Amino acid sequence: MSAPQATQHYIGLMSGTSLDGVDAVLAAFAPDSTLQVLDHAFAPFEPALRAELLALNTPGDNELHRAALAANGVARAYADLALTLAGRHPTLTIRALGAHGQTVRHRPGEFDGCGYTVQLLNASLLAERCGIAVVADLRSRDVAAGGQGAPLVPAFHQAVFAGRCEAVLNIGGISNISLLSPSPGDPPRGFDCGPGNCLMDFWIQQHRGLPYDADGAWAAQGQVLPELMSRLLDEPFFRLPPPRSTGRDLFNPVWLQARLNELPGPAAPEDVQATLLELTALSIAQALLAHGGVSGRLAVCGGGALNRRLLQRLAAALPDWTPQPSDALGLPAMQVEAAAFAWLALRHCQGLAGNLPAVTGAQGPRILGAWHPA
Repeated sequence: MSAPQATQHYIGLMSGTSLDGVDAVLAAFAPDSTLQVLDHAFAPFEPALRAELLALNTPGDNELHRAALAANGVARAYADLALTLAGRHPTLTIRALGAHGQTVRHRPGEFDGCGYTVQLLNASLLAERCGIAVVADLRSRDVAAGGQGAPLVPAFHQAVFAGRCEAVLNIGGISNISLLSPSPGDPPRGFDCGPGNCLMDFWIQQHRGLPYDADGAWAAQGQVLPELMSRLLDEPFFRLPPPRSTGRDLFNPVWLQARLNELPGPAAPEDVQATLLELTALSIAQALLAHGGVSGRLAVCGGGALNRRLLQRLAAALPDWTPQPSDALGLPAMQVEAAAFAWLALRHCQGLAGNLPAVTGAQGPRILGAWHPA
C-alpha cells in the first residue's frame, strides 16, 4: 500500500509589464493540486534597475551587455524576496521557484515565422543564491510550438476560480482576460486586451512625478478627449481576433506621443490621463463583449484592481457584468499572478502541460519552463 501524497510547497515570483517590482507568494498545493497561499511579499525594483529594464524595452546601444547585467539584477531581486518568504517558514521544504522574469521584448510569430519572447532573468544565479530549484523561461516553448506565449494564466484561473465567476481580468501593465468554462471538459479562453496601467503610469510619472495614479484620482479631475480616444482606439491590434498578445513593444510612450501629435492643439495633462483610463476600460469591455463574454461575475486582479475610478468606468462600460477585486473570491488581487507562476512550476514538476493551445494558438499542449537544479 503506497503512502499518501504530501502537500508540496512552491514559491511563485512575478514582475510584470508595470515594472513596479516583484510579487512573491508561498503556495501550498495539496495532492489534488488545490492551492493555498501561505504568505506573500512585494519589493519594488531599485530605481536604476527599473530604469534599465524600461530602456531595454526599445532598441539601444550595447544591448547584450546591458541585458545580461539586468538579468543578474532581476535574479538578485527575486532571490531576496524568495529568501524572505522561505525564511519566514523555516520548517517547510520548497520544491521549486516558479520565476517569470522581466519581459523586455515580445514578438511571437514575427520575422522568421517563429519570433521570440524575452524575459530577463539569470535563473542559474537565482538557483545559486537561494539554494532552491528554479523553473524559468516559461513562455518560449509555447512560442516555439507556434503560440503567442501569452496569456498563460487562463488555465490557472480555471483551476482556481471556476464556478465562482465567469471571467477573470488581470490589469497589470497590459490587461488580459480569461473566459472560464462552466464545463470541466472544456478549456477556458483567454487573450490580451491592450494597455492596462502602462500608459497611465507613464503619463503621471512624466507630469506629476508619481509612480501611479492612486484610485484614478487625477484621471477623475480630467475630461475624456473624444478625438484622442478615437485615434487611440483606431489601433489595429484592437480588431485582431484571438489568439493575440501584446506588450510595451506596441503600447509605449512613442505610440502615445504619435497620436497626441495628431491633435489640433495641446491637451491638458489631466484630460490625457482621463482618456488613457477610459482607453483601458473601453478596450477591455470591447474585447470581452466581442469575444464571447455575455454577462456574469468578473474577478479583477493585478494593480488595476486597486484603481477605484477604473473599476467604476469598467462597470459603466459593462452593465451586464459585476467587476470586483479577486479578494472577494479568497485570493487577493496582488497575489494572483505570482500564484499562477507557482502553479506553472508545479505543472512542470508533474510533467503536465502548462499552456492552452486554444488560448495561445500553439500546435498542442506543452510542458513549459526550463529546470535549474538547486
